[in-house]
Amino acid sequence: MTMKIKSQMGGIIAAIEPESFAAEAGLQIGDEIIEVNGHPVEDVIDVQFYAADEWIEMKIRRGGMILTCVGGRDYNQTLGLEFEHPTFDIDIRRCNNLCPFCFVLQMPNRMRRALYVKDDDYRYSFLHGHFVTLTNLSEHDWQRIGDQFLSPLYVSVHATDLRIRRSCLRNPTAPDIMEQLRWLAAHDIDVHTQMVITPGLNDGPYLGQSIRDLATLWPHVQSICVVPVGLTKHHKYDRRPLNQAEMRVIFDEVTGVQQQYLQKFGARFVYLTDEWYLQLDEPVPPKSHYDGFSLEENGQGMVRNFLDDWKLVKRELKAKHQEGRRLRTRYKSATLVTGTLFGPTLTKAAKEFTRLSGLPVEVMPIVNEWLGATIRVAGLLMGADVIAQLQPRELGDVIVLPRIMFDHPQGIALDDVSPLQIARALDRPVALADAMGDVLDALTGRTRLLIKPTDEFIPLEVMKAGGWSIEKYL
Repeated sequence: MTMKIKSQMGGIIAAIEPESFAAEAGLQIGDEIIEVNGHPVEDVIDVQFYAADEWIEMKIRRGGMILTCVGGRDYNQTLGLEFEHPTFDIDIRRCNNLCPFCFVLQMPNRMRRALYVKDDDYRYSFLHGHFVTLTNLSEHDWQRIGDQFLSPLYVSVHATDLRIRRSCLRNPTAPDIMEQLRWLAAHDIDVHTQMVITPGLNDGPYLGQSIRDLATLWPHVQSICVVPVGLTKHHKYDRRPLNQAEMRVIFDEVTGVQQQYLQKFGARFVYLTDEWYLQLDEPVPPKSHYDGFSLEENGQGMVRNFLDDWKLVKRELKAKHQEGRRLRTRYKSATLVTGTLFGPTLTKAAKEFTRLSGLPVEVMPIVNEWLGATIRVAGLLMGADVIAQLQPRELGDVIVLPRIMFDHPQGIALDDVSPLQIARALDRPVALADAMGDVLDALTGRTRLLIKPTDEFIPLEVMKAGGWSIEKYL
């Protein structure tokens, strides 16, 4: 028994919440949990599932010794555990497909290691909302999904026609996605799906067929997110982005069927990401349009969140203006950085901001030279491009960068350039922002996400704001 336990991998505790079960049971940071209520655990999902009882027995490895911690868990008491890695058996499940539009396969050489990792792990789909293809699951994986009710999952479908889907994945043995989704529906597992639309591959009649097929599995298939393909200048598979005319056809098709599904299901069911509205200069829908689904990480509804925040900021600025109160600020002007896609929207807001506040706020859309001008979103901007394109310009007292540029546990951009390096290169303080409220906080000095050229290190608050990143687990 001891030898079996010694060969068994477990989860190493990184943090313990005060007054939680873990704290009261005497667990310590560095302990390795290997069994919960008699069940070996291979990831944080197992720990949460088997520790859902009122009485919990955990076997742990501490300093080479096997110990048992036993205790009762009060109603509503948290388990209180954070692990070094969410998965204990391997770091992350890799993808076995070669999609021609895969962003990992479009990366230039000599970038950081994690940018070349093709994540396709169903556990991260459940835990973090990652989209996966379901092409690499074992019988054990399927059993766990059903037994532990891992719902919802997020699935990249791309096409329901088996031949077309295999072409999308460049995987001639990919299983039938409709059969897999029917299995999930039969086990009451809900699914959010996405389709990355590539011209000449899965558009035209295949898009309509896919939408209709997925609709047969409502309500277990809860949504379809339609995404235009993004291709860098390093793309190798002879594909191209959608042109304006093709985008218009797809936009009209999707918005047309939304009303049908709204009447039939009470939800629009199929949704377009923000890029469609921005590139076609269409009004961004209200928040109610998204039927309560939170899919901002997939680029759906982020612009609406920005516009709603801007309404609140405008109300605050108008009130001060009407009352004759001056806005007390630390900085008298600002330069706002974004990608070329969001540039026109941010410029319009910045002009209104200047009119209402009297503070010069200028927008600088940055061309993504590293990945290519076709990559227009702010989250994929490179620090080196920001520095190169801002250095020759007259700049405001503070530079406001998109926080999403630095979604990394060390607070660095995709090219490993930090906001501190940008601040030093431009000799200006740098603030990170998601919305115009953050811009106001930067000007007034209320933001905690501020980096000065004289700082020795990136402030801890900036790194905490870095969000989830695969680098934490590699």
